[in-house]
Amino acid sequence: MNINLTLFGQTIAFAIFVWFCMKFVWPPLTQAMQERQKKIAEGLDAAGRAERDLQLAQERAAQMLRDTKEQAAEILDRANKTANAIVEEAKAQARSEGEKLIAGAKAEIDLEVNRAKDQLRAQVAALAVTGAEQILQSSVDGAAHNDLVAKLASQL
Repeated sequence: MNINLTLFGQTIAFAIFVWFCMKFVWPPLTQAMQERQKKIAEGLDAAGRAERDLQLAQERAAQMLRDTKEQAAEILDRANKTANAIVEEAKAQARSEGEKLIAGAKAEIDLEVNRAKDQLRAQVAALAVTGAEQILQSSVDGAAHNDLVAKLASQL
């Protein structure tokens, strides 16, 4: 046996094995690796898009929350202003009603004072007349005076 011939035979067998692997084994392996690489790249792209979409959604949600808070603050401000206006209007109405009541009460008091003055004048006049009559009748006649006092008592 010659070592060169064995070596040459092994080289031919190895070359046939390499050709067979390159022709039938290697293409499906490279295709599977390319498909796997493509799927991984697509997955990474999808993950990147999903992450960007998530960030955009979070930014939109944060913006909507800020806008909603601003709107709520504006609504509260308007409600407070409206409430203050209503309170001030009620105070003004209460003041005007109070002033009307005070004016009415003053007018009624003035009317009562005038009535009392008129009654006092009438009573003073009646007493003056009665006193004058009594003075005049007492000096004139005692019996007439008694009749006059009884008459006055019955009138009062």
